[in-house]
Amino acid sequence: MNGQLTPKLLHAEAEALRKATLALTEDLHMDSVLDALLCSLAELVPYTCARVLVPEGGPHWLALGEKSFLEPAKKSPRCPLTFVAEESPLFQRIWSERKRILIPDTGKQEGWQTFTGHQEFRSWLSVPLVASEEFLGFLSVGHMEPNHLTEDHLRRAELLAIPAAVAIQNARLYSTAEIYGSELEKRLSDLQKAEHALDQSEAGRRVSEEKFQKIFHSSPVAFSITTLEEGRFLEVNAAFEARYGYSRHEVLGRTVHELRIWDDPTDRRLLVAQLQRGGPIRSVMTRLRAKSGAIKLTAYSADRIEFDGQRCILAISEDVITHDPKSTN
Repeated sequence: MNGQLTPKLLHAEAEALRKATLALTEDLHMDSVLDALLCSLAELVPYTCARVLVPEGGPHWLALGEKSFLEPAKKSPRCPLTFVAEESPLFQRIWSERKRILIPDTGKQEGWQTFTGHQEFRSWLSVPLVASEEFLGFLSVGHMEPNHLTEDHLRRAELLAIPAAVAIQNARLYSTAEIYGSELEKRLSDLQKAEHALDQSEAGRRVSEEKFQKIFHSSPVAFSITTLEEGRFLEVNAAFEARYGYSRHEVLGRTVHELRIWDDPTDRRLLVAQLQRGGPIRSVMTRLRAKSGAIKLTAYSADRIEFDGQRCILAISEDVITHDPKSTN
């Protein structure tokens, strides 16, 4: 692997990277992404143990994924590796610089023994995982023999880290969307129960309307009611005003087209078509525009209702929160 690469070796490397990229996109669940990453890495870099190190918040770090080729007799069941960066000046420096690094012989590296969970490695390399300018963590690769890992291995790991970081970021978004989908399903169910109550006897209609209005206006989630065909706003709650920057009187009576709420109007046409076929919409990822012009990545759910004698859309929209390295995983 050292020295100039032959065309045959370059072809094999390119093929391994192609297969790795495909494997990283087959399943968006985080466990599958990490397993695909560490298995693909083994095809490119002969390691004893590799991990994906991510910040948990503050100085705390976690090995989100790990794969080891140690002999079974040398392995012992244990929880995922966690450590505090402040306890290792060496790791603090690596973290602050966020650059690729190769240590051919850790026995000659000052401060190596302070790096929790890595002391047994005699050669080690690390590359940062960055996607959309967001720092996600490090890919940590170690071997039990000194001088076993080379600059060529470092180069390969760095190439793999590019699609790996994107896959990890997408897995986090997917996980967040699943959570939002479950929560929105429950909230929409609560609203549907209130809506069904409106269809009861006329004597109970006022009580039902009050319950609906209370749920609608007190919810911390952005709700809106628009006409099905025109997209004309009939009602919004305070959370909608806060999320999009419009006051209630600025939107009532106006259409989503006049306000240019939808970044891509085609998205709304497709969703309306689905609702007209019987819907409903559950946690569809789309992009909506605030009054400031800011585009918000949104988890969008909706259903058809009758409101003021008109066919309308009751919609729920929430931010899709991306990973913040300073927060707990």
